[in-house]
Amino acid sequence: MEILHSIILGITQGISEFLPISSSAHLVLLPYLFHWQYNGLVFDTALHLGTVIAIIFYFYKDWLNILGIQRSQPTDLPKNFLWQIIIASIPAAIAGLILENYVEKYFHSPLLLAINLIIFGIVLWATDKMTQSKQEIGKITFMQSLVVGISQCIALIPGVSRSGITMIASRGLGLKRDAAARFSFLLGTPAMVGAFLIQSRKLGPSDLNLPFFLGVIFSALAGFLAIKFLMNYLKKSSFSIFLWYRIILAIIVLIVFFF
Repeated sequence: MEILHSIILGITQGISEFLPISSSAHLVLLPYLFHWQYNGLVFDTALHLGTVIAIIFYFYKDWLNILGIQRSQPTDLPKNFLWQIIIASIPAAIAGLILENYVEKYFHSPLLLAINLIIFGIVLWATDKMTQSKQEIGKITFMQSLVVGISQCIALIPGVSRSGITMIASRGLGLKRDAAARFSFLLGTPAMVGAFLIQSRKLGPSDLNLPFFLGVIFSALAGFLAIKFLMNYLKKSSFSIFLWYRIILAIIVLIVFFF
């Protein structure tokens, strides 16, 4: 059962990390709904290693250009995009270091998760609906990157969704839907790497077992497919489907919580 749970949680992490439906909420809710033992933020963050592998593999051409390894490749990314990402990642890194233990202790209530799922789902849908601009990713400025980076701090609260809040900020600043998703994923890479490295110091030899690595592997596979799906989906569709998913999930959580 431990192996099965790890595989399911890995798939859940891979899908929910990149779709705007909150991976942290799902990783807390699954054990809660099915009475599994919650493995804590250490295991949750370890699963981010799988999603980091997925995001680097999917966007490897972008990262070759961002890091200056293969500048001969044509790219539509802004100049000095690496510095934009680094500067935009600083606020979330500081917030994570300061609030890490506080969030783990006080913000994992199923009731709070349900409320956040609904509220930020509505904000995502409303922002997307009201935004008419269609700015390409190559036009992103340092100030826009910083605003989106600061928005990542809110995602420390389960139920918000890091990808969701950064897509909200990106759409609010005028980016096209698929450009907002792409920017969210590229910007989120350092945050996911940093989160894993910070939490990895808590890992002991007993944590590095078969269920652990299976979770990471399935997280990577599911994450890659989720990115591919979303990038194609947003070229022709809106975020409304994710609002309805978040509302339905929140209702299920509330029913279980109260009854």
